[in-house]
Amino acid sequence: MPDQTVMTAKVMPSRPKLTSLHGINLQEENSKLENLDAENRVAWAAEHYCKNIVMSSSFGAQAAVCLHMVTSQVPDVPVILIDTGYLFSETYLFIDELTERLNLNLKVYHAATSPAWQEARYGKLWENGVEGITQYNKINKVEPMRRALSELKPKVWIAGLRREQSSSRRKLNVLAVDESHIKIHPIVDWTSKNVFEYLKEHNLPYHPL
Repeated sequence: MPDQTVMTAKVMPSRPKLTSLHGINLQEENSKLENLDAENRVAWAAEHYCKNIVMSSSFGAQAAVCLHMVTSQVPDVPVILIDTGYLFSETYLFIDELTERLNLNLKVYHAATSPAWQEARYGKLWENGVEGITQYNKINKVEPMRRALSELKPKVWIAGLRREQSSSRRKLNVLAVDESHIKIHPIVDWTSKNVFEYLKEHNLPYHPL
């Protein structure tokens, strides 16, 4: 089984930076959203794009925060899960628990070929250096996410990324745009303490691992 902490390459490749999309001026709206709390950032998205929102989740340690926060305001929001087929058994049970508790509109996407079939063709890709990991991510993360976005056709994509999580995310804004989506990170400026307090306040479960 691949190390889940290693397989964290970006799901979508980088694209040229845009300054506006769907009538939104990126700089102006970021200035406004930076001064709002997380719940009001979600409210902004719901007010402007209620019928065109999706969110993605890996169902990791902090997953319950954004899932609870967003579904409290947009109950039927499609929740995209990219299932690599290599998640821990505890993660699958955690997905079941949160799906039932929060009544999630879960949309599961996975590679066109099963993990067993991939290993028969290529061996254990994650053991084959950078090229192997890149190919693994392309097959199991990039292509399924592209397919999800193509089928669901959202204007807004909500994700629970935080600046504190890694050096590559330190300059992440509340709002970003790519060629066809407005990406919103409502808890981008949260600390681990904020996450803990929200989970405690709303009696939400932690990932068991």
